[in-house]
Amino acid sequence: MSRVVAAQRLVSSPSLHCTCRSASRLLSTQTAQPPLDAAMSPLPVTSVTEDEAMMQAAAARFAADEVMPRVASMDDASKMEPELIRAIFDSGFMGVEIDEQYGGSGSSFTAACLVIEELARADPAVSVMVDIHNTIVNNCFRMWGSQRLQEKWLPRLATDTLGSFCLSEASSGSDAFALRTTATQKGDSYVLNGEKMWISSSAEAGVFLVMANAEPAAGYKGITCFVVPAGTPGLTVGEKEDKLGIRASSTCPVRLEGVRVPKTAILGERGKGYKYAIEILNEGRIGIGAQMVGLAQGALDRTLPYLHQRTQFGTPIADFQGVQHQLGQCATELEAARLLVYNAARMKEAGVPVVKEAAMAKLFSSQVAERTASRCIELLGGVGFTKAFGVEKLYRDAKIGAIYEGTSNIQLNTIAKLISNDFR
Repeated sequence: MSRVVAAQRLVSSPSLHCTCRSASRLLSTQTAQPPLDAAMSPLPVTSVTEDEAMMQAAAARFAADEVMPRVASMDDASKMEPELIRAIFDSGFMGVEIDEQYGGSGSSFTAACLVIEELARADPAVSVMVDIHNTIVNNCFRMWGSQRLQEKWLPRLATDTLGSFCLSEASSGSDAFALRTTATQKGDSYVLNGEKMWISSSAEAGVFLVMANAEPAAGYKGITCFVVPAGTPGLTVGEKEDKLGIRASSTCPVRLEGVRVPKTAILGERGKGYKYAIEILNEGRIGIGAQMVGLAQGALDRTLPYLHQRTQFGTPIADFQGVQHQLGQCATELEAARLLVYNAARMKEAGVPVVKEAAMAKLFSSQVAERTASRCIELLGGVGFTKAFGVEKLYRDAKIGAIYEGTSNIQLNTIAKLISNDFR
């Protein structure tokens, strides 16, 4: 059964029509937009195809029914529940763009972003796991993997195996190409040595994409991407970082000590890893933008009902002009961020370069997420500062948006460089 059909059944299942108002709010923003229709011209950037709308609705209901009940406990335990990971795979959210012949949904990049956004409205920690798996790991295999690697790994990535992308090191964060992990050729094999840092989903991953330098004398042009299965001798995952936010998402060091892999484990071409990293991180930044948009929407979802129920001086808080102005500002900024993300996603699908647009989408959406979560805590007052409404968690989660997959300063540098080039 195709994953699109599975998603359709998930949406139509009577048991999943949650009666709580929060579930309906999860769908309120995007389902108002019409599906794409070739007869309509021009189309708003927020229009989605029937398949995309189906995937989005399935993700929203899954977030309400399966993710929301687990958010607090997973955050407290700093652990993603294995049952939830299995349920995400079973629901088809881990192979959104993977072809149906490999067990995926065969859907669009925008569909992946919609899933990421909907899951982030419930829990950004769950969302980033799905984001990295779809926009980075799966797409690396799809775009550069040999037929052998695709046939071996894409079916597993779509159905039961979590992937992890290993680029950053202690001495190479923003300067990613300063990495020191080496890959020494020994006959028909390569031996990997080094340590990766801040690797997302590494505690649960079944396969790792490891960037290592196969020719250090060539500098960054020696960087090569290797496929390393979990359990390979010499590969160990260290203890999870004790983080401020997205605590259920594991972030660990990954050590490689004499890890031997065959030449066929090279993803793409030797020495082209730096090109792959540059290109795939543009897609990843759009995914992070979708995560941050979902986070901001989730903060509003949790705040608005309280503002209408809570009265002061005999009036609902939501009726005070000062509160209305803040809500209007949040909603406007959120819509602008969503448009940046959706536009970048559609440009990517059209084959248009998205370096600037991806940087803008990630930069602005992360700023909006942080501002929105902060304002929502203030609007909730004392209860906002507690864990009762979950907005304080979203506030903690929002901070990572300015850091991972390229810091805000790096995004600003990228944007400024590209717009300056237009005048040279």
